Amino acid sequence: MRTHGLKCSYRELLKKDGEEMESSVFAERLMEFGLTRQEAAIYECLLREGKTTGYEVAKLIGISRSNAYNSLASMTEKGASYLVEEGTTRKYVPVSLDEFCKNRVRRMEENKKWLCDHMPAVKDRVEGYITIEGAANILDKMRNLIDGAKERVYVSCTRNYLLLLIKELESLIQRRKKVVIITDQPVNFDGAKVYIGNPRGTAVGLIVDSNRVLAGEYGEGSMNTCLYSGQKNFVNLYKTALSNEIKLLAMKKENEDA
Repeated sequence: MRTHGLKCSYRELLKKDGEEMESSVFAERLMEFGLTRQEAAIYECLLREGKTTGYEVAKLIGISRSNAYNSLASMTEKGASYLVEEGTTRKYVPVSLDEFCKNRVRRMEENKKWLCDHMPAVKDRVEGYITIEGAANILDKMRNLIDGAKERVYVSCTRNYLLLLIKELESLIQRRKKVVIITDQPVNFDGAKVYIGNPRGTAVGLIVDSNRVLAGEYGEGSMNTCLYSGQKNFVNLYKTALSNEIKLLAMKKENEDA
């Protein structure tokens, strides 16, 4: 195969693909702060290029001038960019990433406080079986459950997934709450009881205060679906299964140490 006419090497192509993937993730993260995908692309462009006109932005990222100027106007309203007047030329500069994110978080906290102060009365309801789908939603639910634990937490998952819960588990340990971990590789959690068992695969499980359970699958190659409930029968069933596994692991450890 003739390759002398190629403009870049395979390594350069891989580097380009990696940069494009990183740029895509950067844009998705920015969208969490209220920007549209196009605004996120423009913001990244402003960070790279500095003070720029709407016309230049349009050429750089391949959109129409009208779309570029509309997005820049919206970004200025959202606090992501500043308008700079230079004679008859209108240029834009990005608000620093740290400042932009801090401002958005501050406004979200203020809005959260207002909503909590003015929320309508919540009707009491019997909690049934709730299906939680999506990796991010499962992780958020587990973190919130651990944060809200009053007495104890039992968590069963692979070591890699456990690492995503370090902050919440360490906070719980510092509050002198009981933390029991069943995982598949050694981990260092001072103040927690750790049992090393068989590979967890994509299975995850969490018991909080002996009255709430989240169990199911999480991770690459899984359906990323968990069942969450405070139903007594479901909680007792899962508690018994986890308790039996802990007893077997403890017996195994005793035999190994003997």
